Amino acid sequence: MQAVDAKRVHLYWHIGRMIVEEEQQGANRAAYGTFLMQGLADTLQPQFGSGFSRRQLYWYVQFYRTFPIVSAMRTQFSWTHYKTLISLDNKDKCAFYLAEATTEGSLL
Repeated sequence: MQAVDAKRVHLYWHIGRMIVEEEQQGANRAAYGTFLMQGLADTLQPQFGSGFSRRQLYWYVQFYRTFPIVSAMRTQFSWTHYKTLISLDNKDKCAFYLAEATTEGSLL
């Protein structure tokens, strides 16, 4: 199960990267921001399910922006762990909890 979740985490990271680099061309938002995300969700969600809603796509973008180096991600962390980390309002808090979770084995 952990291998499947690790693949899912990588998939979400790559989706976030593609949206940022290809659609937004590195900007915080594409010029047509909301329309882009809603358009992508409208295209992907019927085919692939609720994991591709507009809200989920925003999570993937935030995930990529928070963890821009894919090889630095912890394979023992699930998507729930990463979602908890990216929801923190402060990079220092994120770094603290990341270090704690690494040594203690769990965020939740």
